[in-house]
Amino acid sequence: MDHDQKQTAILQQVCSVPKGNVASYGDIAKGAGLPGYARYVGRVLKMLPKNTNVPWHRIINSQGMISFPKGSDTYKKQVERLNQEGIYLLKDKIPKSYFIR
Repeated sequence: MDHDQKQTAILQQVCSVPKGNVASYGDIAKGAGLPGYARYVGRVLKMLPKNTNVPWHRIINSQGMISFPKGSDTYKKQVERLNQEGIYLLKDKIPKSYFIR
């Protein structure tokens, strides 16, 4: 798979996460046929334009936490978007019940 194919597969997986659910970077990588590429998923999402329709905010780390520094603008934006979908953090973590199965 070349870079464009990997990126397309990752973005398709991100877009398949339903509203009100989350997935980990590793889950997205596996679903895209790229096990072990969790960090690559993060790099792809980092390159998205600011006005993207891709639901990047539904992707979190494997510990159930937001990966951005707590209190940063991007962290706050992700929390706000998750809250708008009915997803709330408990002690800085997203409960497992929100993870796609």
